[in-house]
Amino acid sequence: MKPDDLPLFAWRPSVGEVVTFPLARQGKKVSETARKLLEKTTERHADYYRGQVTDALVKRLHRLGIADHVIDEQVGAFWTAVEWEMARLTYRGQRPGGGAA
Repeated sequence: MKPDDLPLFAWRPSVGEVVTFPLARQGKKVSETARKLLEKTTERHADYYRGQVTDALVKRLHRLGIADHVIDEQVGAFWTAVEWEMARLTYRGQRPGGGAA
């Protein structure tokens, strides 16, 4: 065995990606987006706003060097969080047992 044949010198650490601030966990952005979507008066306006937000998120993640498949996952998780927040805002203040109780 030659000195440069040692397995230790051939070892390379695995490369991974870490998303330090997942989009779905950015509560302020999620709440703001949900609130603005609920304020839209037509479906057309809401669709246009969704497109604007999605484009901005994708551009931001591309600038950070995030892989396309991770961007898709992050944007999908963001919109899921927005939908949950919209439901929460829509039903906030309503009693689960009804108002007659």
